[in-house]
Amino acid sequence: MRFPFYEGQGIQRSDSSTSLPTPNRGKLLKPENYIADSGLRGACNVALLLGQPLMLTGEPGTGKTQFAYSLAWELGLEPPLKFETKSNSTAQDLFYIYDALKRFQDIQSGLNIKSTLDYITYQALGLAILQSKRYEDVKDLLPEDFEYFEPQRSVVLIDEIDKAPRDFPNDLLNELEQLYFRVSELGNRPVEANPQLRPIVIITSNSEKDLPDAFLRRCVYYNIPFPERDKLADIITSRLGLNVDTQDTFLQTALDLFGQLRSGSGLRKKPATAELLGWISALKTFAKDGENPFVHREIITPTLSSLIKTAEDQEKAQAIVEQWIKQQVDKP
Repeated sequence: MRFPFYEGQGIQRSDSSTSLPTPNRGKLLKPENYIADSGLRGACNVALLLGQPLMLTGEPGTGKTQFAYSLAWELGLEPPLKFETKSNSTAQDLFYIYDALKRFQDIQSGLNIKSTLDYITYQALGLAILQSKRYEDVKDLLPEDFEYFEPQRSVVLIDEIDKAPRDFPNDLLNELEQLYFRVSELGNRPVEANPQLRPIVIITSNSEKDLPDAFLRRCVYYNIPFPERDKLADIITSRLGLNVDTQDTFLQTALDLFGQLRSGSGLRKKPATAELLGWISALKTFAKDGENPFVHREIITPTLSSLIKTAEDQEKAQAIVEQWIKQQVDKP
C-alpha cells in the first residue's frame, strides 16, 4: 500500500507545499453532534431539577467529558469552564489559585508590591460563582484587568475527579452543595452563587478509585454504558458526518470487526467509541473509492494503531484481523 502522506523511504518530496489533511477532530467534538442515551438525558434533567452536580462514570472514550459541552451548547450557554483534576489538586484549586511564590519573589526583588488581587487567578467553579453575581457586587474581589461581565449561568466541568487525592472531594462537601467559596487572602468572606443562576456542575470519573459516600450523596449519578450496535451506528454517522444510511455495508462491516475486537478477544484495553471514530475515519481515507478495505490487510493493519494501544493487545488484534480477512475472502 502506498501511503498518501509519509512514506518513510528516504525520498524527499519535490513539492515543498505538501498538502496534509485537515484533522477531523473538530468535527468529532462538535457539541451539536453528541447523542445522549435516554438514561443520561433523564439523569441530567434530575440534576438540573434538584440543583445537584451530575456525576458521570463509564469507560474512557464513552463521551463523559463531551456531554458537558453538549449540555452547554443545547442550553445556549458558553462552553464549559473546565477544571482538569491533577494528582496534587486541592479543593481550593477548584475556586482560585494564590501565587504566594510570585509575591515573595516580587518582595525579594524590591519591586513595588502589587495588590493581593493581582496574585489571584480564579479557577472554574470560583469563576462560575463570581459570574453568577452582578459585577458591581464582586468587583472588589476582581483584579483591575478583569473583564466586565453581565450575570450569567455557567456549566462547570470537573474532569476525572478520581485522579485527585482522597481529601479533595471530602473538602468540597459544603462548598459544592451550597455553591460558595472564600478567599482567605481577601478577608475570607463567603461568596455565594446567585440562586437564579446557579452553576451547573458536571463531574466525570474513570473509577480508578472509589469516591467518598458523603460526596456521592450530594450528586446525581449515571454510568454511561458502552453503546449498543445501533447506537454506535448513529454516533458514527452523526459525528463523522457520513452521508450514509446506518445499514451501509462499509459501516456495518466495520462494526462487525470492531465487535470482534471488543468481545471475547482477551484484549487488556478494549477500544472505545472515541477510538472507533478515529479508526473509521482512517479507513475511509486510506481505502480507494468503492474499495472494500476489509479484505486488505495492508489497509487494516496500519489503522489498528488508532484502536489498539498496547503491544500485547496489538499481537492479539492482529491475529483476530487475519482470521477476519480470511473469512471475508472466503465468503461466497
